[in-house]
Amino acid sequence: MAAEARGCPVIVRLMGEGQLDVAADELSSLNTLDDELEAAIESGDETLFRAALHALLDNVRKVGKPLPADSLAPSELILPPADAHIDEVRSMLGDEGLIPD
Repeated sequence: MAAEARGCPVIVRLMGEGQLDVAADELSSLNTLDDELEAAIESGDETLFRAALHALLDNVRKVGKPLPADSLAPSELILPPADAHIDEVRSMLGDEGLIPD
């Protein structure tokens, strides 16, 4: 990801919650959680999927700095809401998951 290479923060949108400014050096840990989410989706295990999704979203909330609600900054990454269905998240996955390497 270009922003990560430059060390620039990344704007992440959590659907239904808002945007957070995440430091580029946090993306590696988020990618690990994204990989776990992908594996859970591939397994079709709803319990595993739910735990992996919540772990990813919780970590973004932990490391990210919320942007003001009226911010017009474009989101570089969009993550599903915590109550998303496994099929919804599966349809959002790209070749590199929700968070590209």
